[in-house]
Amino acid sequence: MEAIDLLIDARWVIPVNPPGRVLEHHCVAVRDGRIVDVLPAAQAQAAYHAAWRAALPRHALIPGLVNLHAHASMALMRGYADDIALMRWLQDRIWPAEARHVSPQFVYDGTLLACAEMLRAGITCFNEMYFFPGEAARAALEMGMRAALGLIVIDFPSAYAADADDYVAKGLALRDGLREQQLLSFCMAPHAPYTVSDKTFSRLITLAEELDLPVHMHVHETLDEIGQSIAQHGVRPLERLRRLGLVGPNLIAVHAIHVTPDEIALLVQNGSSVAHCPSSNLKFANGFAPVARMLAEGVNIGLGTDGSASNNRLDLFQEMRQAALLAKAVSGDASALPARRALAMATLDGARALRLDHVIGSIERGKFADLTAVEFTAPDMLPCYDPISHLVYAAGRENVSHVWVAGRLLVEDRELKNRPKNYLEKLAVLWQNRLSMETMA
Repeated sequence: MEAIDLLIDARWVIPVNPPGRVLEHHCVAVRDGRIVDVLPAAQAQAAYHAAWRAALPRHALIPGLVNLHAHASMALMRGYADDIALMRWLQDRIWPAEARHVSPQFVYDGTLLACAEMLRAGITCFNEMYFFPGEAARAALEMGMRAALGLIVIDFPSAYAADADDYVAKGLALRDGLREQQLLSFCMAPHAPYTVSDKTFSRLITLAEELDLPVHMHVHETLDEIGQSIAQHGVRPLERLRRLGLVGPNLIAVHAIHVTPDEIALLVQNGSSVAHCPSSNLKFANGFAPVARMLAEGVNIGLGTDGSASNNRLDLFQEMRQAALLAKAVSGDASALPARRALAMATLDGARALRLDHVIGSIERGKFADLTAVEFTAPDMLPCYDPISHLVYAAGRENVSHVWVAGRLLVEDRELKNRPKNYLEKLAVLWQNRLSMETMA
């Protein structure tokens, strides 16, 4: 018998690749943080001797969920500015609060809180865009979570950097210092077309090509953004980005709500990806992304939560369900975005956008054992005719029982393994008091 570190025995193993496959009574064998085998339970007992075995007789084992767009530390602003339009939300509430409160400690504390929430919801990897990305990295590593760190760039000063050159220099230094960390990867993260100049974009495209990094940015989120671009640049944002050379296989276009058929074709032709954030889009009343058409045309689409200040939860089970239902309603086609595709968007397709699909996003030999177990015993999960359908239309984050990242158990029986609950509560109350005092002033 071959010695391994971990053997997970599940009622269903749903590998995501190939699409729609459900393996009943199978095991996943793990050694040194990677999957070495996926095989029937009876064969596994004879083939492997595991240092530790996880028996999940009423569970579905799926790849860890990939959150393709997040502002993690904004967990500290959950519910701070609700029920107002995006630009008013930014200009009147969020940007002033950030100017007064965002600091390395704010980002570290907020990211700890966000990681705890995401892990308990089965999310094992998040694509981050915010200030002080080094502090986000520190928090993610402490929690044992995988993170794609956005090297944020904007053309106005903040507590983090003085100007675009300073943002770029600090981002590159961070990447150089952390590039050997197994759980971390990096993206160039210009905030949006309306906060970044042509000169800065030109520099970023050169760096992205030299370093082979994805470019993660908000694009076509609102009609107002598009109108401003036409007024200032004479073209819509995506056309401006195309002329600058930013529309390519590196691009992760966040939101991409207001895209025309020609713009969808542009994304397809250039191999660009989209981060779809349905709950945030709905909450801001920004519109309905033509997801069914984008998928039919061949756009790679992953799912993101956006930040807790605009969602207000970091929950990809919610996003899967929202995405599937909205795609059906907007397209008028009940077969649009079936459950198996929604699950792929939350796992392998998000990993593909981050260029991590060779190591995460599906349950396959050689990939890291980033895994999430979902329990099917609650009354609202019974009966089960199709476990993939259940994962998208019936399950919620409250059904997540176990989570592993690179074979390390981080959530067991719905409880975090490495961060006391009362610590997070005290941390959240501390920041709530600070921001509440400002609101009442």
